[in-house]
Amino acid sequence: MALVAGARVKLVADVELGDASGSGEPVGVLLLGAGVEGTVEHVVGEVAAPEEVREYERLRALHDDYGHTMPAESLKQLEGEIAKLTPHWEAFQVRGPRSSVRVRFDNGFVLDGADEAVLAAL
Repeated sequence: MALVAGARVKLVADVELGDASGSGEPVGVLLLGAGVEGTVEHVVGEVAAPEEVREYERLRALHDDYGHTMPAESLKQLEGEIAKLTPHWEAFQVRGPRSSVRVRFDNGFVLDGADEAVLAAL
């Protein structure tokens, strides 16, 4: 889903926000329940790919660039690691990149840097 500024959205999942004092002790928690509606103020930017996807890309590049020069056992180990990470890569390709957005909810709260996956367009 590609959200744009001005779009009306609602939360599709509960979001728990916590805060801590300077000592790291919890001060409070705010829970925004699923169904709360608001307006996208602006799209902040693309959310980084998960660690498993970045590792897959790194290992795949290593394999493509240097695999032909690696000893057989090292190449086999590398291919095994790539195979373990392939499902994460495929799921990411299906899902596509996500943006983070700033949303002003109708109740006055502002959620900045929210993954668009927790929002649905109205």
